[in-house]
Amino acid sequence: MKLNWQHHPWAGVFPATLCPFHEDESIDEAGLRQYMKELASVPGIKGVVCNGHTGEIMSLRLQERQHVTRITAEAIGGRVKVVSGVSAEGSLPAIDDALAAKEAGADAILLMPAHHWLRFGRTPETAVGFFQDVAEGADIPIIVHQYPAWTKAGYSLEEMLEMVKIPQVICIKMGTRDMARWRWDYEQLKEAAPDVPILTCHDEYLLASLLEGSDGALIGFAGFVPELMVDVVHAALNNDLIGARKARSQVDALARIVYNFGEPSSDAHQRMKCARWLMGRFPSMTMRRPLRQLPTVEIDKIRESLEATGYPCVH
Repeated sequence: MKLNWQHHPWAGVFPATLCPFHEDESIDEAGLRQYMKELASVPGIKGVVCNGHTGEIMSLRLQERQHVTRITAEAIGGRVKVVSGVSAEGSLPAIDDALAAKEAGADAILLMPAHHWLRFGRTPETAVGFFQDVAEGADIPIIVHQYPAWTKAGYSLEEMLEMVKIPQVICIKMGTRDMARWRWDYEQLKEAAPDVPILTCHDEYLLASLLEGSDGALIGFAGFVPELMVDVVHAALNNDLIGARKARSQVDALARIVYNFGEPSSDAHQRMKCARWLMGRFPSMTMRRPLRQLPTVEIDKIRESLEATGYPCVH
């Protein structure tokens, strides 16, 4: 069942945003404000998601995550939704992080799975219970962050069907990366919870996942070229296949520069930040440690590729 994505507050396009740093790795507050204002001003953007993987959440201290959320909320001023990523290894730290995001002005959180599950796995009761704990402890709208099916942290359909029963769960960021089960999962979830949007985060399968069944996209690429992402997503959701393919063709060359036919990764986030900086649309390409800065040869390659694609560089 398709919901009315144009008018639903949690459907449509949500950029997973970058975080600018000075050369000393401190947060560039002025640059962050300007970047968030720019994204929020793009027609068709429903909300911005800070403190995600694209925003280098793993290298931010806990108080810095709240600071990023507060700056984002202040810069946007209620024009679009503000979502803050929450990554914690246990229910109590996740509740603390969610409450801090709420206090800083977040409208919702993007709740990542506990990352020790990637190594040790977990039971269905633990996975669903984690969301119940945070929902009860923080009482803030929650977007489920579904990890790839090949990880031990990815949720089964049965687990997601239990999660959408939780009143605070208002959306799923679907990152299964298993296209064989995409449509089935979408249809079963829509039958159980028709008003809970499913947002693709498949940058590398964007159009395919949108057409198979989706209510929007929560993707890092929308924090890079938001206008193009709005064109692709809106055309696909409006069943305009010709328009969607045309818009997607404009994205292809940029996607190859950033993702090189792979999934989103820390390297891809580096290339995305570098490319936007080269284009004069981001204050710095500095990444937080432990990531090392891109070598000159890689920067030169990105510059050459951008200019060959028709995007002039100012750096």
